Amino acid sequence: MRNKKILVICPYPKGVAAGQRLKYEQHFKSWNDAGYEITVSSFFSNNTWDILWKEGYTLHKIYGTFIGYLRRLKDLSKLHQFQSVYVFMWVTPLFDSIFERLFLLKSNNLIYDFDDAIFLNETNIKGNIFRKYIKNNSKSKLLIKNSSHVITSSPYNLEYCLDINKNNAATYIPCSLDDKKFIPANNNASSELRIGWTGTFTTKNYLDSIKHIIQKACMQYDLKLVLITNFDYHIDGIKMQVIRWKEQTEIEDLQKIDIGLYPLIPSDWALGKGGLKTLQYMSIGIPSISTNFGTATKIVTNKENGFLVNNDEEWLDAIETLVNNKSLRDNLGRSAREHVIKNYSTDAVSKLYLDVLKRELQ
Repeated sequence: MRNKKILVICPYPKGVAAGQRLKYEQHFKSWNDAGYEITVSSFFSNNTWDILWKEGYTLHKIYGTFIGYLRRLKDLSKLHQFQSVYVFMWVTPLFDSIFERLFLLKSNNLIYDFDDAIFLNETNIKGNIFRKYIKNNSKSKLLIKNSSHVITSSPYNLEYCLDINKNNAATYIPCSLDDKKFIPANNNASSELRIGWTGTFTTKNYLDSIKHIIQKACMQYDLKLVLITNFDYHIDGIKMQVIRWKEQTEIEDLQKIDIGLYPLIPSDWALGKGGLKTLQYMSIGIPSISTNFGTATKIVTNKENGFLVNNDEEWLDAIETLVNNKSLRDNLGRSAREHVIKNYSTDAVSKLYLDVLKRELQ
């Protein structure tokens, strides 16, 4: 039987953005094995990706965006060659939804996959003007409504998608991790206990929300803070290490953490978060402490494979409990990893993607 061809339309180059890399991209092999031929077209090139979220480089960004639109015009001319178009986030980042409408019109079948609650108006976007334009919720609303099928990474977005999609066709598919790559450290017997957080500047406000808790806990229990980020950060009076995120060292850097932190500020926007940070901590066999809100509550069972906390006092109590009980840290970490392997590993989640593809391309 001839392979069915799928054109993947995405914002960023393959292998660089967590929203793509730890969602659908890592399932391409299983798609190929099932008889689907994948062609990927990213809007931004690797060169533009390298400077896109940095201050300045305005002319480079304008040029990279112009080239992206030329690429989408080329994609538009060959849509008829594909049995399905798989769009992640948006077709083009700026202005109105003309390209999204054209892709919907000319595609034989369009599957839409999105991260976060991007159909909402996010009112607290600060800084980089490109991010303000790229967070265009009119495009996502159009695609959610008119796509053949919608994929969301948060269970809290599913009902919304089912309600407005013309086919009432939507599926919750969680982020997933390759448990053969995300593994516990062989020897994590450091002389100092380390709490840690991983994330980008786009989620820095969540880290800021517990900055005072981190400072108090680190000073009281002589802890070291490890941050894996793409920005600088400082907290007075504590030992800390800021590690620039790199794909090549991502797992090795995560293994430097003994207790993982996943703070959120409750909001409709935060409900759209997929809980990836918590899954990363759990996958490498360390206990996590998460705000008792949103997707994390579907992943973590409190005090069985992690902690869910509601306020400052509970944050500090959970940190103190884990600091003072290595056996508990080990047991929670072991249980957390087992839970990820069973429910959130790439092997476990691949079937969910294949079910959607088979349904839409039968």
